[in-house]
Amino acid sequence: MVDSLPCTSLFIDGQYRPASTGETFSVLKPGTRTVIGYAAAATSKDCEDAIASAARAFDSWEHSALSLRRNILIRAAELLKTQEYRERAAKAMKEETSATPLITQFDLFATSESLMKVAGMITMLKGETFASRMPGGQTFTQKRAMGVIYAIAPWNVPLILTVRAVAIPIVCGNTVLLKLSDVSPRVQSVITDVLHEAGLPAGVLNVISTRKEDAAALTAEIIAHPAVRTINFTGSDTVAKSIAAEAAKHLKPCVFELGGKAPVIVLDDADIAHATRAITAAAFIHSGQFCMATERVIVQRSVAPVLIASLTNLFGRIHAGNDAAFGTAVLGADGNNRGSIRLGPLFSEGSAENVVRMIEEARGAGAEVLVGDAKRDGTIVQPHLVLIPSTLKDKGTGLRIWQRESFGPVIVVVETDSVDEAVELANASEYSLMAGLWTRDVNRAFDVAARIRAGSVNINGETAFMEGDLGGLGGASGYGRFNVDNFTDTRVLTFHPSTEPPYPLLKGLEDARE
Repeated sequence: MVDSLPCTSLFIDGQYRPASTGETFSVLKPGTRTVIGYAAAATSKDCEDAIASAARAFDSWEHSALSLRRNILIRAAELLKTQEYRERAAKAMKEETSATPLITQFDLFATSESLMKVAGMITMLKGETFASRMPGGQTFTQKRAMGVIYAIAPWNVPLILTVRAVAIPIVCGNTVLLKLSDVSPRVQSVITDVLHEAGLPAGVLNVISTRKEDAAALTAEIIAHPAVRTINFTGSDTVAKSIAAEAAKHLKPCVFELGGKAPVIVLDDADIAHATRAITAAAFIHSGQFCMATERVIVQRSVAPVLIASLTNLFGRIHAGNDAAFGTAVLGADGNNRGSIRLGPLFSEGSAENVVRMIEEARGAGAEVLVGDAKRDGTIVQPHLVLIPSTLKDKGTGLRIWQRESFGPVIVVVETDSVDEAVELANASEYSLMAGLWTRDVNRAFDVAARIRAGSVNINGETAFMEGDLGGLGGASGYGRFNVDNFTDTRVLTFHPSTEPPYPLLKGLEDARE
């Protein structure tokens, strides 16, 4: 019965409410596809109400005290650390996304930290002043809020990505309409609750959920609304193209953080043992369902045998299983411990099948599967290490396993002789989000890292680490960054001098000053 399972409501004008039609849609558990909850199915009227609420709230929120905005976010960060919210979020994440305890703890910690970081962004809401080119004049610039922001956040790391989608626009003085993922509405609504309890005024954040089949049409309506100024989206490049096309009709800016296919270059003077651990750790976060996951390793030939042997050994000790088996020892046929289950299942059978097909296509083209069986057990895919031989055409850069984000526990390795070719291979992708580089030579590090086309390059560290604002350089990784600059307008005020200048057009007209 519907009443026996949780139902995520809409949140409009500071009130939780059902859809205007009273209709809901089912939320399914990954893998089993059993119904674990329901969510309100927003209609056009609900979206219109949410935008109207946000537009009304903007009039006052734009002029709210910066200290008020900061304090609300700090209070929300504190609430998220309480046992009540931690337990709610953990339970919902496990049920809706099959998150392991490790990814749940990471998401909770990172989200609290992110709220605190965003609270500090109020110090960036300032302009500058300088002398005008008009003699005696003075110019001021201001960072001003835009208006209503339409935000769409994904399911895979649902807490921190929801906070990023809404908190930065809010601290800048904007109001927000957030669309939850149809996959994870209950866990994402935790962010709604903490912000509401922290004192966020009614209308500043409005939240909807939609049926999957209704999402495109409703998104088009929302984007077309004149009160909506900017769209931010985190997700796939396929969906982003549709959103960008709609936004282009109205010349509205977008901020997109999309997929990743992070390359790691390992040079011949690298710390191989450390690189092995960092590559493995970053490859398997959330079973690879993470945009910053390492997916491609490019290693200089002289150290390739050692790196490949180390990766093979470590990969072979990590196993995937259902969420209930997390941490269980895996015994070999001889009864010896072969490692433990540290990875959860993938989100869906479709996701698992896509990963397996990529591996099979690569093997069919001549790649060697060093670890893994190129199979799936429902939604469970074991770690895979795929070696692309140097003899393969273009070293495999035309293969789908090289070109497209797998969103699974698999990396490909290719050997190369020269640094120049290593950089060329790293850049042979539509993605440009994250990258890694391993070398002990500082001069080499600066030289090579500067040539890798990625928004962030981690030198001697895992690709899953981010410093600064995450963002790609276009293409399949998106464009724009989640920062103050992209959620404010820079406005220019020029004070002209009191002494009236000459106006050439009016020269000779004696009565012009009368």
